Amino acid sequence: MTLNTRIKALVALGNWMRETLSANDLLLQQIYFGNRWFTPENTRQAIIAIANNFLNETQLNHWLSAYSISENIAPKKVGLIMAGNIPMVGFHDLLCVLISGNHAVIKLSSKDHLLLPEITNQLIGIEPDFKSQISYSERLNNMDAVIATGSDNSAKYFEQYFAKQPHIIRRNRNSVAWLTGNETPQQLIDLGKDVFTFFGLGCRNVSHLCVPEGYDFTSLLNIWDGIYEPLMQEDPYKNNYDYNRTLLLLNKIPHLASNYVMLVKNETIASRIATLHYSERNNEMEGLQFLEKNKSQIQCIVGDDKSRFVPFGKSQQPELWDYADGVDTMRFLTDI
Repeated sequence: MTLNTRIKALVALGNWMRETLSANDLLLQQIYFGNRWFTPENTRQAIIAIANNFLNETQLNHWLSAYSISENIAPKKVGLIMAGNIPMVGFHDLLCVLISGNHAVIKLSSKDHLLLPEITNQLIGIEPDFKSQISYSERLNNMDAVIATGSDNSAKYFEQYFAKQPHIIRRNRNSVAWLTGNETPQQLIDLGKDVFTFFGLGCRNVSHLCVPEGYDFTSLLNIWDGIYEPLMQEDPYKNNYDYNRTLLLLNKIPHLASNYVMLVKNETIASRIATLHYSERNNEMEGLQFLEKNKSQIQCIVGDDKSRFVPFGKSQQPELWDYADGVDTMRFLTDI
């Protein structure tokens, strides 16, 4: 199968995902019943984002122009250990394996086990030659390479278990917003998307606000009120809000609380569900030093300066070349 054939099939898959899969209410409800974090709205959003950003012919050709992909490679078996924090979070890894001409051996997360098989079955229906490039397995033995995503604890295990194979092992990361106090109401609404999409469970979700000293959070929460309060209608989110609010109160930790999110001054990048950490900076240099100090824990930074940051509202819409943890997956796969 030529590279051009693979691209054409993936573009057709994107059209099907956008037009048919995203409208499959029965499947989306089935997914939701199995995992209450995966609401139909969130799953639909993930499907459309992948179709638009990853399976677009122009974007694919632009992305792949940076690599030399042989038409006649001997396929390597690449094990993919998928995370289950947000819908299809490992799709980009699968795409890289398939487009590079290798064989993906997929270990699904129990939290997200319905959607990807549906998609790969459709892809094989579009282009049957993909059948030899895709398989599912509970155990990844005798792999030529491995890409694994998990927690910091599971990453330690993965590094030991796959020490002899070329590998990419990903750990916990979260994202940061750089605020100046001069953001427009629309930018603050869009920031809410970066914070609350997928209930804040993704590594590209903003969990920490880097703000100037004396920043007024009242106007921010006033803008978010009414837009993001419906999060509390979902029991998993509400239960976490109640639990984490109780911890803050019992431990007498100062915080600012709305009906759906809590703000805590804490320099840790990661925060609990329904909680946002923030740090104050006296000047820009101090803030940049804070980001540099914590760069190993940061997936992306959103802010108004497009030359340095991801635009507000776009953290959960990465481009093909926005590699997780800054590790070039395609380069890894073309070099093994």
